[in-house]
Amino acid sequence: MNHPAQVSLDSTDSASDPAHRPKQILLNAFDMNSVGHINHGLWTHPRDQSHRFDQLSYWTELAQTLEKGLFDGLFIADITGVYDVYQDNIDLTLKESIQLPSHDPAPLISAMAAVTQHLGFGVTVNLSYETPYPFARRFATLDHLTQGRIGWNIVTGYLDSAERLIGQKGLKDHDLRYAQAEEFLSLCYKFWEGSWQSDAVLKDKQQRIFSDPTKVHAIDHQGQFYQSQGVFQVAPSPQRTPVLFQAGASPRGLAFATQHAECLFIGGDTVANIKAQVEKIRLQAQKNGRDPAAIKIFVGTTVVTAATDAQAEEKLAEYARYASPEAGLAHYSSSVGIDLSRYAEDEAIPYRQTNSIASVNEKFKQLQITPANLKAQHLLGGRYPLIVGSGQTVAEKLIHILDETGIDGFNLTRTVAPESHHDFIRWVVPELQSRGRYKTAYAAGTLRNKLFNQGDLLSTQHPVQAYRCQAAQSDQQQSTAFALDSQ
Repeated sequence: MNHPAQVSLDSTDSASDPAHRPKQILLNAFDMNSVGHINHGLWTHPRDQSHRFDQLSYWTELAQTLEKGLFDGLFIADITGVYDVYQDNIDLTLKESIQLPSHDPAPLISAMAAVTQHLGFGVTVNLSYETPYPFARRFATLDHLTQGRIGWNIVTGYLDSAERLIGQKGLKDHDLRYAQAEEFLSLCYKFWEGSWQSDAVLKDKQQRIFSDPTKVHAIDHQGQFYQSQGVFQVAPSPQRTPVLFQAGASPRGLAFATQHAECLFIGGDTVANIKAQVEKIRLQAQKNGRDPAAIKIFVGTTVVTAATDAQAEEKLAEYARYASPEAGLAHYSSSVGIDLSRYAEDEAIPYRQTNSIASVNEKFKQLQITPANLKAQHLLGGRYPLIVGSGQTVAEKLIHILDETGIDGFNLTRTVAPESHHDFIRWVVPELQSRGRYKTAYAAGTLRNKLFNQGDLLSTQHPVQAYRCQAAQSDQQQSTAFALDSQ
């Protein structure tokens, strides 16, 4: 059966050369502290448990499940604001729980870290509605409490409803938001990397010196958007800077992401389109003076799997009876800033410049897309590529995508929670492991070391190097430069 939203695949694993050690797949569970996340409407399925999202046990159980499946991380999305563009109200958003209600993801992390040892945690925080100091302090604290398993997904916001909630008149210009992001990040680098030397904390009870005053430095930042003076309150954490995630795909967003991000999320429908985007990212990273391989690239995908292909198809048909393609369309409307309910089912949606997600909106300029097309793509209420089949079939398709496009891994969205993750771990993970394409045990160390196998700290090729107050005692950091002047 050919599904409208399914990735177009026509061959199997191409990495068969025994002299070449095939790349292992990285895997994040992609979720949100809400009922509806990507695949909308499935909260109505009798076996779905996402209505328990406001219970801590729901998250600790999920974290333990993912660690048993050797997932690299749980990536928790977040938004500020509500989806109110479709039909110019939030009626459908409320009825279908389209990321409403949604709760703050950060408080979940400590509880999940307490019941796991290796699972990483990527947390989305919109810097447009934060101030750098308390944010940097919060994430440095989380890095300590998780023993270096925290990451930050950097977003700048795209909802007018969020601006109204915080008392602003409307979204800043798209590129201006990224200019603000640059300064926000530079100030965070100063806090995380520039205030405390790596050996400042002594914990010397006999001499009554907990921290050496000569090795703790005040920062002074006077910029366009932010001003800050003083000493960072948190001593160096295991990673100092959390693992940096980003999903910018517009020209300005891509420039920002390839300069700063360690992990990049991209969308994709066909192997050819994904490969083109990966090549674009790696080329841009190289132009920015970074090693192109220093960025791990993840594609969002939805998997429905079972013991056999036929059973997986039956499960998909069952899920589809509960899904809401219209809720997916409402979500999409806010992503592009266009009320898609105004267009007839077979009417081409015209391109209109907005301040929302530029890379998504561009598709209306390039293609003739109708609401009917979009609903067909939202078979399970979400727009992510869909892979359906037995564990063997899914494993072969994931391997093929990885080998043919140059990506590094996948963000796996949930369908029926937590059933879909249990299914993936039961059916797909063993197939990937039998092909040598998925780990059989976790590596040691922090999330950064697990992902890159190059230590706990950002490399000297990264822009953070300009903000370090002292070289760390490792091969990873060799510069003695200390730059704290404002950007």
